[in-house]
Amino acid sequence: MGHAAHGSNYINAEKGLMSWFTSLDHKRIGILYFCTVLFFFLCGGIAALLLRLELFTPNTAANAGQVFANGDIYNQALTYHGAIMVFMVIVPGIPSIFGNFFLPLQIGAKDVAYPKLNLASWYLFMTGATMAIATMFLHRVDTGWTFYTPYSIRTGTSVSLMVAAVFIMGMGSVLTGLNFIATIHKLRAPGMTFHRMPLFCWAIYSTSILQVLATPILAITLLLLIMERTFGVGIFDPKLGGDPVLFQHFFWFYSHPAVYIMILPAMGIVSELLTTYSKKTIFGYTAIAYSSLGIAIVSFFVWGHHMYVSGQSELAGVIFSFLTMLVGVPTAIKMFNWLATLYKGSIEFTASMLYAMGFMFLFVIGGVTGIMLAVLPIDVHFHDTYFVVAHFHYVMVGGTLMALMGGIYHWFPKMFGKMYSEGLARMSFVFVFVGFNVTFFPQFILGAMGMPRRYFDYIPAYEQLNKISTVGSWLIGLGFLIGLVSIIKALTSGAKAPANPWGAKTLEWHTESPPITHNFSHEPHVTEGPYEYK
Repeated sequence: MGHAAHGSNYINAEKGLMSWFTSLDHKRIGILYFCTVLFFFLCGGIAALLLRLELFTPNTAANAGQVFANGDIYNQALTYHGAIMVFMVIVPGIPSIFGNFFLPLQIGAKDVAYPKLNLASWYLFMTGATMAIATMFLHRVDTGWTFYTPYSIRTGTSVSLMVAAVFIMGMGSVLTGLNFIATIHKLRAPGMTFHRMPLFCWAIYSTSILQVLATPILAITLLLLIMERTFGVGIFDPKLGGDPVLFQHFFWFYSHPAVYIMILPAMGIVSELLTTYSKKTIFGYTAIAYSSLGIAIVSFFVWGHHMYVSGQSELAGVIFSFLTMLVGVPTAIKMFNWLATLYKGSIEFTASMLYAMGFMFLFVIGGVTGIMLAVLPIDVHFHDTYFVVAHFHYVMVGGTLMALMGGIYHWFPKMFGKMYSEGLARMSFVFVFVGFNVTFFPQFILGAMGMPRRYFDYIPAYEQLNKISTVGSWLIGLGFLIGLVSIIKALTSGAKAPANPWGAKTLEWHTESPPITHNFSHEPHVTEGPYEYK
């Protein structure tokens, strides 16, 4: 591989907007995902702020402060918040952005195994996302992001178009997963054995297995839903001889592994951040690596804990309860190994490290409340209450989005060749972290008090805690806004980044910032593990 021209990198190697939309460079495709996922995150975040604003006070006759005209519009906003955040932000976010950009760099490859398929994946994602957003201007969907039958069959809204959009985005997800698996198996640099791969690569590998095996289940289910709406085939609608609980089985058989499609890449990022900013070799590398595969495998057998109140047998409930608790074992392995890595480390409290530690704190709360919900009598009491909303957000937002922000700040100098303001980045963390806890911790109490989720209105007894929760959402919004300002400021006026500003050990830091088109001037030869801090 020849040397690149002086000053040439993947950003300036080709000119013009079309060069980005037709590029086969994995790094450029990662940037395309970066821009689109951030845009959809903004859309989903605005919907969330409006939902919380609506819930600031109950809709009494004396209160004229309604945001939404009625409950139907509230349900539509709730559906779009959930669908956008799940299918367009949290599921694709980390694998599509950082997996695309850094997986080949971390294993010493010059691209992914199938570059054209990689670009096609982005176009499938954009096609599906555009179709989903288009339903907002037609007959807005109001089913919730789970599309539960039989309502999703009978409603006159644009469910078929929305479901087809999710199907297409799912196809893109499968192709991305296949690409990553092939890349890891076939394109590792000389000496890059599986046990020398960075833990982020292990996390992406485990996630890709889930994407390839679980997503087709959802795809088939959504096709059946479209057939039912279009041809009345009678699979899920009891009026046509179908079974709506069957839809729940199919949907959650995908959607619980999907939780780990969301969280495993985040765990991979946290492993990278903790070892880099504590200046210590990762503790228990093998255990962390294989626990990712363990989580991926067990996740296929726990879907029934979403259905304790659906009429399934007591024996099934007990088995699903046990298996759900079993997921806590590989998760705890990661957490204790991370803590051992931090022990006596030379910790630098950069913005990335703060987000990583924030992830650990919030994810533990999400995980412990998940174990609580695995217990049958507790789950029956908390089912469909705000306790479940709080638990889900502590895992997904407190987990995935905290890691996403940590990853952005960690790899920003490598991606764009610019340094950001640590002061602004840390301020962003403070507002997001504090705002998150102010928003969602009161919702555990609301759930214990019996406040149901997805309701447009509530009794006055819940008002004070809802007000606190809404104020917290404003703090989160301010935190992410500060984060956006720090990124824009860095892109426009940031100092030039050195090749390795953090003293990290993985291969992506052994090339220029930003990287050249083919990643490395010479093919790297790997002789030791990825985190050898002396």
